[in-house]
Amino acid sequence: MKTPSLLWSLFLSLAVSAVLRAAEPAHRVMSDVAYLPPERDEKLDLYLPNAAKPGGKTPAIVWVHGGGWMRGDKAEANAKEICTTLANAGYVTASINYRIGAGAWPQNLRDVTNAVRFLRAKAADYGIDPDRIAIGGASAGAHLAMMVAFTAGRLEFDPPRYVEQPYNGVSSAVSCVLDLYGPTALATREAVDADGKPLGKRAQPAKSMEAFGATVSYSGGTVEFFVAASPVTYVSPKSPPVLILQGNRDSEVDPSQPKTLAAVLTQHKVPFEMKIIDGAGHGFDLESWRGQPLKEDLRPVALVFLAKHLGAPAKP
Repeated sequence: MKTPSLLWSLFLSLAVSAVLRAAEPAHRVMSDVAYLPPERDEKLDLYLPNAAKPGGKTPAIVWVHGGGWMRGDKAEANAKEICTTLANAGYVTASINYRIGAGAWPQNLRDVTNAVRFLRAKAADYGIDPDRIAIGGASAGAHLAMMVAFTAGRLEFDPPRYVEQPYNGVSSAVSCVLDLYGPTALATREAVDADGKPLGKRAQPAKSMEAFGATVSYSGGTVEFFVAASPVTYVSPKSPPVLILQGNRDSEVDPSQPKTLAAVLTQHKVPFEMKIIDGAGHGFDLESWRGQPLKEDLRPVALVFLAKHLGAPAKP
């Protein structure tokens, strides 16, 4: 029979072990993984759930940071919160850097397309199911994510064997899209005030338009050009499902943007969900905006959508 002191020691040992197990991270991060040709500096961070094993079949997600196509980084706080949430839920997640700055278009789109191809080409190495890959992004990153999702197979943005195509023959198709306050119709953006209220006129061109080769006066870019660079232009009945998350106080992306996308998705009978987050402006993650908790935790919203359209992740 064990003495009380031995029983107490055993209890403490089990309790400490339980705490340590609870504190163990549910994923690990591989930083600065090369996914573009060797001469390119842009890399990706790979969030690998503990359940993802070589040869496995874990669903995966490409995450595209925002920054007006001119700035931003794969390791910014917004991206880390979202990628950590997804990886802890069991999804292999790649947070990517891509071409930014003046004249980045359409190389930025090709880079993001190649991130999807990278995950599919390396699926066996990272335990990814190549048939279950999604994409998502915030702001300009959401614009690029939607462009990838809606233009898969279109040669005008992805010509065969172009000079920076390391994954010829690998599909860039995705199963679904996460759109956090992304511009969807660049030619019809409305001006809004600081609280996201439409002002009844077209938005003034921003410095970010330099990413498309235009100046802040729109010279160098016609309305037709921006229609051709807009996700809504390419929606079809074959487009993947979309989760639209938009704050009602967004001072950057006006309310017409998600509404226009929703209307086009409805027209083509593409499944989608749209949630307008009360009190949130531009730049929120799945839990907070400007350091304050959102009125609704969006993590369950995103994870339920992914489980429905991408599939539940593997168990540890």
